[in-house]
Amino acid sequence: MSRKRVGVLISGGGSNLQALIDAAAAPDYPAEIVLVISNRADAFGLERAAKAGIATRIIDHKRFPDRESFDRETDSALRDAACEIVCLAGFMRILTPAFVEAWQGRMLNIHPSLLPSFKGLHVQRQALEAGVKIAGCTVHLVTPDLDDGPILEQAAVPVLDGDDESSLSARILEQEHRIYPRALAALAAGRIRLEGRRALTS
Repeated sequence: MSRKRVGVLISGGGSNLQALIDAAAAPDYPAEIVLVISNRADAFGLERAAKAGIATRIIDHKRFPDRESFDRETDSALRDAACEIVCLAGFMRILTPAFVEAWQGRMLNIHPSLLPSFKGLHVQRQALEAGVKIAGCTVHLVTPDLDDGPILEQAAVPVLDGDDESSLSARILEQEHRIYPRALAALAAGRIRLEGRRALTS
């Protein structure tokens, strides 16, 4: 089986990266993680990648005069590693339209809400302030618009009366770790078909 080569972009702890690494360890998984790029040298996810024997790169966004030059360096690193798919896993940078369009249909993001509700940052705070009874997470194909794009997977969790941002985030994160590897597998195996904004999985 030919496995798709995947690059993962991170900025922090990398727990979703770990979920992808664990899934890719299965011999029948249709993707392999070949490169992890962080814009922060202190991201713990780099240690996770190194422990798994995956190549890492630190591309510090502060070294670049603008987003375009940072994105060009990141794109070059992904292509040098022959990546075919890009996964964003807690990557705290907004990518330029040119970068997104270059990877259109081949870049995934995981977001801790049931999109299209609660985009951007502090998502659990938004959910609690809105008084919703159900929250969750979404894996979607990345488009130039923030937290937008065809939805591949979603998982819902109840919002409990005693929840704060931390407890709700922890329960949602468990579901992120479940659905992100599943969405990547579907994309890597060529099982995603787009009809307008709808992503259909065969």
